[in-house]
Amino acid sequence: MTTLDFTLRLLVALSAGLAIGFERQLRNKTAGLKTNMLVATGTAIFVLLSYKITETSGDLTRIIAMIVSGVGFLGAGVIFREGSNVHGLGSAATIWCSAAIACLAASGMFLETLICTTLVIFVNSVLIPIEKWLKNRK
Repeated sequence: MTTLDFTLRLLVALSAGLAIGFERQLRNKTAGLKTNMLVATGTAIFVLLSYKITETSGDLTRIIAMIVSGVGFLGAGVIFREGSNVHGLGSAATIWCSAAIACLAASGMFLETLICTTLVIFVNSVLIPIEKWLKNRK
């Protein structure tokens, strides 16, 4: 992998994190712009490092599997309970999705990265009226 390819993949992951984080920041959510950008960038760095190390031998999927559980643990930090209400589940799921999307970007799957980023933003923004309706119905 060339330095240019490494940089491009990293920037695509960062951009996906930026787009997702921007939407979350607009809605004043716990995990906003900086969090999603850093999760996506860090995830991409781990995957890219794994690519560099395993070019001749090794198992890239081990790093990705550890990212899944590690980011899941990180996401648990934004979930909190207030009485019978639980807050932060959407933010935790979004952080987890940002990491998964960064894995796509670091793997060079740029179209897939765009599709998944668009879907996460769609779920987090367009479905809000439906979610409110379901929550407020008698």
